Amino acid sequence: MTVDGFQRVVKTLGDSTRLRLLALLERQELSVADLMKVLDLPQSTVSRHLAHLKEHGLLTERRDGAFCYSRFTPPSEGTWSDGWLMARGSLRDDPQIAADADALDALLRARTLGSREFFDSLGAEWDRLRQVFQDDLQRARAIGRLVPQGLTIADVGTGTGVLAMEMAQLGMRVIAVDQSEAMLTAAEAKRSELADPSRVELRRGAATDLPLQDGEVDAVLAHMVLHYVPSPRDAIRELARVVRPGGRVVLVDFTAPEDRPQRDREWLQKDLGVIWQGFATTSIRGWLEEAGLTHVEVELHATTSEDRDLPATFIASADRPAT
Repeated sequence: MTVDGFQRVVKTLGDSTRLRLLALLERQELSVADLMKVLDLPQSTVSRHLAHLKEHGLLTERRDGAFCYSRFTPPSEGTWSDGWLMARGSLRDDPQIAADADALDALLRARTLGSREFFDSLGAEWDRLRQVFQDDLQRARAIGRLVPQGLTIADVGTGTGVLAMEMAQLGMRVIAVDQSEAMLTAAEAKRSELADPSRVELRRGAATDLPLQDGEVDAVLAHMVLHYVPSPRDAIRELARVVRPGGRVVLVDFTAPEDRPQRDREWLQKDLGVIWQGFATTSIRGWLEEAGLTHVEVELHATTSEDRDLPATFIASADRPAT
């Protein structure tokens, strides 16, 4: 460690606002607007400190439409790693840091509640609205990643159960999970019409807190779900948890502008209630690998919709190591 390097670390981590920012961004990817709400600070202050942290290589950024989200992943070694470990330890009992954490939890709860209320208000009407996705082909491609038959599959964010029922008819046992009671009621109506309703079990829960045991299923599918989740990174970690060793995680969702040149699609948030307009495949690949998954494969597919300006989609799959 050089004297200059030590001084940079001390100067950066010696500022209380920057410490508050790093503590929040280590937990959650957030925008400037989010940080303003949580910290109760003006935009100029938040942006100035973010720029300082970015200058020192402490933040990564991801764009979603007109918004930019920052994340802090602590360095694993070196001067910054040592400095942050010391700073984080000193913050453990700090009342301001605890208050910030409570404010962040409230923000995330509000996002989750908004998504849940959106789906509760739709119920069975979602089958009509979701036709905008034009995703029959993508569903078939996703199911193709889950063969052979006889697997126990978790269908996370099942909605009205369209995909769950298709998989059950193909000989799979399905645990269909959704946080919306109205959606599960609609899914139950479909389940009762199956030749063998016992092939589908409905459970209520969120993608970031699944009602499943560790390693309970052979594979997990999240089809057009991540863009409704406040913390997609945490959701992927949770998906990896419930898959058995040797099992597979499959994701289908919209891509972000970094992957394909696209106009901002704010109508997705207005009409479909999404939180995120899409994801860069580099982010998806990174999150899957961070969750301890291997053999990551990501395919891009152009939209097939002719009447709406939909983003391109991706299908990603990854395996939990067998040992």
